[in-house]
Amino acid sequence: MRLTRRDALAVLAGLGVTGGAVSLTQFDPPTADSTGGRGGDSGDAGDGGDTPPTAVRETMVAAGEVVYPSAVEGIPEFVETYVIGRARDDVRRDAMVDAATELDGVARDWEGAAFADLPAADRDRLLRELGVNTADPVPDGTLSERLRFHVVNELLYAFYASPTGGRLVGIENPIGHPGGAESYRRATMAGDETAEDDGTAGSGGDDG
Repeated sequence: MRLTRRDALAVLAGLGVTGGAVSLTQFDPPTADSTGGRGGDSGDAGDGGDTPPTAVRETMVAAGEVVYPSAVEGIPEFVETYVIGRARDDVRRDAMVDAATELDGVARDWEGAAFADLPAADRDRLLRELGVNTADPVPDGTLSERLRFHVVNELLYAFYASPTGGRLVGIENPIGHPGGAESYRRATMAGDETAEDDGTAGSGGDDG
């Protein structure tokens, strides 16, 4: 199973983020050419004001690699495209940036390395030690609750609401995507329920 940028754009379109026709290139991360060669060592200085910092995007990708089933490919481009598009919502962007930044800070304090630089097994362990896998998703709660809401559940929502991820749970055409009357009759909110309630951090395809 391979996730693509088109999958992420389909989810964003369903959320009303794009507001019309979408160009794949409009979500490309900044490059030296597009920023006039500016930008510091972290790569954050060249990002647009509405784009989450590079470190935040890398943290979200690294979390996705732990949360999504192990057989899934194409996670980096899918997650990054979704995160950049999702950041058009100011409230979502700020909360996501804060949560991902805190997660990275914990990794640096506890493990001596950025969250994105840790092996997948260590990322999974860290999330579990923080209690993210059992925490309730609360947008303004404890660190574990906020990580569950703004990082894990956000990623799981994107996955199950995408055409590719939706097929994994038997939703050939997720709600909000074209597919004919039969597809709409078969569709349920299983993907959304998973993202909001049942998804577990560090599933990696092992926890279901």
